Amino acid sequence: MHISVEGLTKRYRGRTVLDGVTFAAGPGVTGLLGPNGAGKTTLLRILATVLAPDGGRVRLGGRDPATPSGRLEVRRRLGYLPQEPGFHRSLTVFEFVDYIAILKEMTDRRARHDEVRRVIELVGLDRERSKKISRLSGGMRRRTGLAQALLGNPDVVILDEPTAGLDPEQRMRFRDLISRVGEDCAVLLSTHQTEDVAALCHRVVALVGGRTLFDGTPEDLTGLAEGRIWHSDRRSPGATLSWRTGDGRYRNIGTPPPDAELAEPSIEDAYLLLTGDTEATSTRSAA
Repeated sequence: MHISVEGLTKRYRGRTVLDGVTFAAGPGVTGLLGPNGAGKTTLLRILATVLAPDGGRVRLGGRDPATPSGRLEVRRRLGYLPQEPGFHRSLTVFEFVDYIAILKEMTDRRARHDEVRRVIELVGLDRERSKKISRLSGGMRRRTGLAQALLGNPDVVILDEPTAGLDPEQRMRFRDLISRVGEDCAVLLSTHQTEDVAALCHRVVALVGGRTLFDGTPEDLTGLAEGRIWHSDRRSPGATLSWRTGDGRYRNIGTPPPDAELAEPSIEDAYLLLTGDTEATSTRSAA
């Protein structure tokens, strides 16, 4: 299933949250990269049919969620992990995932329980399936949320900040799970962690201030910073951003001086440069 977004707009109390967002995503893992407040969660809630846009067009697998029939078909083929899943903490892992399976119209009890056990095992919680959610660690709760999103082998999986708050080991496990899921369907992964994008995504969409600033491969995004990263022994006054690294030298982002010692850019450099340029442009426009 493909995701197509054209000219999407959304306003809250007179404030524009999404301003003409346009992109497409197909099979594999697509990263939706942006800072807090960029509009990522609002966009994902619209794609998950939780919210309706004010303007623009959305298609998931060619279906239009703006129509009742299209919305029903999208929901049947969609897996969604919101940023705050809203667990029923008194339920066990099995009971919670089974409850979501019932909401997804899995009416045959034996087949439904087989599917619940399958996704619980897939996310590595088979031994914890009888534990109450209130007794799980944060990482286990995120895996429980991912399990319910994978019920029924959805065509599209939407994940809102799935690695937020996880320690490095938990984050690596999540990356492994998500990469395997992306082998069989379209995954849209929202994050502000550039390392998640670099590790997982074959495509990245950068959303800043409610607008699509970039749509391409991680390599293409990194290329935006080519020739704009340099090392120096002291903080460069002309840099957009500059920080002291572990070896005592400074890494600078911006427009380098003629004699600068250029450095190999990273996806984080390009992202910082992209958001920094946007903020500088907004400041100049407001002046």
